[in-house]
Amino acid sequence: MSTRLLRQIRTAIEQLNPHDVRMAAERPVSIVLHAFDSPSYAEMEDFFAPAGVSHKKRLEVVEYLFREGDPDAPPEADLHVIDRELALQVGGDGMDLPPGTFVFDRERPQMLIHGVLEAKQDLGLPLARAFPPFRGVVSQRTIHQVSKENAVFALATALPGIAPGILSLPWAIPEAMSDTAVLTVNQIRMAFLLAAASDRPVGYREQKMEVAGIIAGAFGWRALARNLVGKIPFGGGLLPKAAIAYAATYVEGRSLERLYGRGYGLTRKERSLEYGTAMTKGRQVVGAIFDAWQQRRTKAVR
Repeated sequence: MSTRLLRQIRTAIEQLNPHDVRMAAERPVSIVLHAFDSPSYAEMEDFFAPAGVSHKKRLEVVEYLFREGDPDAPPEADLHVIDRELALQVGGDGMDLPPGTFVFDRERPQMLIHGVLEAKQDLGLPLARAFPPFRGVVSQRTIHQVSKENAVFALATALPGIAPGILSLPWAIPEAMSDTAVLTVNQIRMAFLLAAASDRPVGYREQKMEVAGIIAGAFGWRALARNLVGKIPFGGGLLPKAAIAYAATYVEGRSLERLYGRGYGLTRKERSLEYGTAMTKGRQVVGAIFDAWQQRRTKAVR
């Protein structure tokens, strides 16, 4: 069975191209800044290129930042960021500003990050790669999204119609593929995304240790999930199985995020603590999905 699973994972991996992730992450993102004076401009530039980044990275970031009126600024920038003091003058705290314009509040800079990512979801990966302040939020969203995909997939393989679009993952799923193989390869995709968001090398060769660790870990949580399904009658083990899929993916994501951010992953003790928290969150996510599925079934019967 182990050999069969490894063959399935290898087959699925052939459908997953890290080049697509690299291309998405390396997309240039241009930002035009709007402020009253040079000190305000400098403060905004320091936000996008914090003091802790290397000189090389700061020079790269500066290439994407433009001040209003800069002759080199692109005619159609991806984002416009306006200092809050100026926004109060021209648009009532930014409420009436043109689309694509976001307010920088030095007291609450996280609002800018979340506002941009909500409105410009397609820019999340390149923003994180280019601008360090976006990395934590983008990484957390990536971890939760892939964890949720894996939880839903674990349910979708057993409960028809639970999530009509879930099988349309960003890579082709070969026929007769076990759910363990699919969930494992989706974790590998998460590793690519997290590395790209952290401005780290992306690829099978570049991330061979991480990929090997993900594949090795698949056997452990598959055995745990199967054990639960077998012990709980009438399919009741499906919900814990899906919660395990969420938790296992989440903990792997948190460890990868630490690795790419600090150079080392979670310790065994930290993994255990993260797993407990992730299982609680996984049960909530899976419970909400299952309840929605039951409601759709009830309406369909009526």
